[in-house]
Amino acid sequence: MINNSRRTFLKGLTLASMTALIGPSLLSIGDAAAAPAAGAGAGAGAGANNDGWKMAGSHWGAFRARIAGGKVVEVRAFEHDKHPTEMLNGIIGLIYSPSRIRYPMVRLDWLKNRHRSNTAERGDNRFVRVTWDEALDLVYGEMERVQQTYGPSGLHTGLVGWRQTGQFHTCGNHMLRAVGMHGHTVTTAGDYSTGAGQVIMPYVLGSTEVYSQGTSWELILKHSKNIIFWASDPVKNLQVGWNCETHESYAYIEQLKGKIARKEIRVISIDPVRSKTQNYLACEKQYVNPMTDVALMLGIAHTLYSEKLYNKQFLDSYALGFEQFLPYLLGTAADKTAKTPEWAAAICGVPAARIRELARLMAKERTQLIFGWAIQRQQHGEQPYWMGAVLAAMLGQIGLPGGGISYAHHYSSIGVPASGAAMPGAFPLNLDAGKKPKYPSTDYKGYSAVIPCARAIDALLEPGKVIDYNGSKVKLPPYKMAIYCGSNQWHRQQDRNKMKKAFRALETVVSVDYTWTATCRFADIVLPACTQFERNDIDAYGSYSNRGVIAMHKLVDPLFHSRPDFEIFRELTRRFGRDKEYSRGMEEMEWVQQLYEQCRKENGSKFPMPAFAEFWQKGYVLFPKGKPSTRHADFREDAEINALGTPSGFIEIYSRKIANYKYPDCPGHPVWLEKNERSHGGPKSERYPLWMQSVHPDKRLHSQMCDSEPLRATYAIQGREPLFISPQDAKKRGIRHGDLLRVFNDRGQALVGAHVSADFPPGVVRLQEGAWYGPTGPEIGALDTYGDPNTLTQDIGTSRLAQAISANTCLVQVEKYTGKVPAVTAFGGPKEVKPK
Repeated sequence: MINNSRRTFLKGLTLASMTALIGPSLLSIGDAAAAPAAGAGAGAGAGANNDGWKMAGSHWGAFRARIAGGKVVEVRAFEHDKHPTEMLNGIIGLIYSPSRIRYPMVRLDWLKNRHRSNTAERGDNRFVRVTWDEALDLVYGEMERVQQTYGPSGLHTGLVGWRQTGQFHTCGNHMLRAVGMHGHTVTTAGDYSTGAGQVIMPYVLGSTEVYSQGTSWELILKHSKNIIFWASDPVKNLQVGWNCETHESYAYIEQLKGKIARKEIRVISIDPVRSKTQNYLACEKQYVNPMTDVALMLGIAHTLYSEKLYNKQFLDSYALGFEQFLPYLLGTAADKTAKTPEWAAAICGVPAARIRELARLMAKERTQLIFGWAIQRQQHGEQPYWMGAVLAAMLGQIGLPGGGISYAHHYSSIGVPASGAAMPGAFPLNLDAGKKPKYPSTDYKGYSAVIPCARAIDALLEPGKVIDYNGSKVKLPPYKMAIYCGSNQWHRQQDRNKMKKAFRALETVVSVDYTWTATCRFADIVLPACTQFERNDIDAYGSYSNRGVIAMHKLVDPLFHSRPDFEIFRELTRRFGRDKEYSRGMEEMEWVQQLYEQCRKENGSKFPMPAFAEFWQKGYVLFPKGKPSTRHADFREDAEINALGTPSGFIEIYSRKIANYKYPDCPGHPVWLEKNERSHGGPKSERYPLWMQSVHPDKRLHSQMCDSEPLRATYAIQGREPLFISPQDAKKRGIRHGDLLRVFNDRGQALVGAHVSADFPPGVVRLQEGAWYGPTGPEIGALDTYGDPNTLTQDIGTSRLAQAISANTCLVQVEKYTGKVPAVTAFGGPKEVKPK
């Protein structure tokens, strides 16, 4: 159990010392003069015992930390970050979290019975402390048993997630390299963030688009007359980045606010709710019924065609398949239903006159469509992205500055021009050339070696089932062991009670992490990794802008018995004689220096970089800003020379390839498909009338930072995750702001705090994803005590094409909680027990 006196001490220390001076708003320029001088007390060595200021980086941005008495006592934003996020205020709480994993631990019943343990007890939170040698021997022994008993189809390596930043210590690479030296495993394809989009868009626009650099903000601000934020909330989501975030996009958003006020640009947010972006920009809002965006788009497309507002010349020159799409749009196809604004209005809740107005507005002047990711995390999530591309093609502005469509301007400062400089490489994840695993067999016994990531739970419940996926057949493998490294599977996957049942099929679960996530609580062997702030590393500054390179100085030594992933997996490979090959005979700082010097050599004289010692002392090197660019401009200039990556090389409004798959839930062109549950009169809405959003959170990165007590205290209600609800729905249920609520459906139930807000319309509630799962017990159906939305979401594929998640196709009911209030079980350590 967590020592209560230490918990109180750490909490008090964190609250008292966190003078991070991070302003409450990203859109208020920080005081660069308040930051310490460059290199002040940085400490050029690899140790972490010297006090003073040190440089570090994170998903939340670069910062300097003051070390006193061997502890991090103050955090200040990097002086070159003019719009730092308040999430930096959670870093001290993250390092000194009461939920930190202190020692290697093994689930009690698994330690007694190994792979024959009672797996129904997973999640009972009873663990036995063991030594590092004992823990690694157990992991290695299970890897041996599984490879010898089942072969490669018996072991699953789970990754797909936002690892801690740092190029050398990227945890997934360490796991995959080490485990790959032992034998082949079951891996996954796709990811949870953009699973539908990244599969459908290569058929339509030739690339995933969701991870592609978009038109520069500078050009959008200069040339756009209309900007449509379609289910996109960049002000909320740009706080974090895949690498160390620069937050440069916020300067452009500030400029956009001014242009709106001066009526130079018209901005409309199409969304069921008032987003953070809309509230900041004070722009127009267009309400749409949840999950009916495709119907609205079809109504707009019908107007563009019937009023001859579409760009026929562009379609003829750059797109294929409009003729095959028209019969469906006009109602001359099999369904005999014209997709008129009146038809659309009955579904989407937008008046027909307004739909026509939107179509005319978009066609009249240069219009930039900007989509978010949450809109494709629903049943049939491929359709809104595909139909959005059809709208952009009909408008004919793809490839023009300030026109066309974007699917990622809310992510990692996409839209900030790239410097052109090379960034540091990473620790290798693959085996070295000519090397083979200890167990080289690739015999998966007819099962698939790679499965869609969102179907990992189905493989446990229905092993051997054959499913469709992106034109192929996938036979779900009956894996018996799973290793998760820096990957909180119990946050990412939907339907907790389904997961509980599925995990009982696993013989052994290993989790490597720094904090007691639900994934660790439902594991058998837990290995404590240290945080990124307890090791030395190097990172790119700006995931897309490539604005520089950041030194990540070790702030403090690893707490308790935690270790860097590098050390953990090197020790694992030593057990089968591959440790020298794994590390290539180098230590941490040798790797960090080599990655830097390789980057320095690649940049050469074009982007000069100082020698490593000078860089490490200063803490960073910055590169000049890049030149603005327009997405798809080269394609528009010459569609033959610069063909898209689609089968035809053109924009595919109709995909013959997809049509040939004959998937009923994803035909050859975009269509409106009803959901299996939908609010506002849709299926199941009589019993569960509220649509629940589970969008990216505002004050953490997915599940990261949820255990930072000082940061969590700024938004939690009665110690629970807030559920945002409209005043109308609250009044109807006798709910007041601050009440405890039970949110529930047939899949599960959770306790949450009521946050009554006029930003939400009747029939819509929001429970932000990443909230930690804390059930009252391991039994199926147990009440979640903190407010994990995936206690309620359904685990079904978007379609046979992408097999991605459908988290936002979710209806719930909410009531004021009147029972005995259970304690929150999501945080803190396990029940440390002694084996009998």
